[in-house]
Amino acid sequence: MLKGIPAILPPELLMVLAEMGHGDELTIGDGNFPGNTFGRRVIRMDGHGVPEILDAILTLMPLDTYVDKPVMLMQVVPGDPVKTPIWDTYKEIVAKHDPRGADAVDNIERFAFYDRVKGQSTVVIMSGEKAVYANVILKKGVI
Repeated sequence: MLKGIPAILPPELLMVLAEMGHGDELTIGDGNFPGNTFGRRVIRMDGHGVPEILDAILTLMPLDTYVDKPVMLMQVVPGDPVKTPIWDTYKEIVAKHDPRGADAVDNIERFAFYDRVKGQSTVVIMSGEKAVYANVILKKGVI
């Protein structure tokens, strides 16, 4: 055990976070996200929800201050009647770690989100999150 590191973060993820550089991205996928299809590297955290993983990661990793929206959510497909209250939780968590709060968050169309994960995410973290449209991409900043 180490002091100051959220206990839910597995050693493999800590190594990836340390190896990532400025501008690198990571994805936290909900339980339905096709992580193995789009991720070059996948770390499973099935017993945890996205909010607790997001909070733990942002405890250690700064968001990119050189872009307006370093947090990206998968946009709801037009016509899908689903509600996304979890996004409000994400914005609260982001505000706890970044002074831009909700202004740091953007939405990306579903297939553009998949393309971005495939092309740019260093790692996909697969959670046990049951909420839909609960996927999030984070762009790492500098310390």
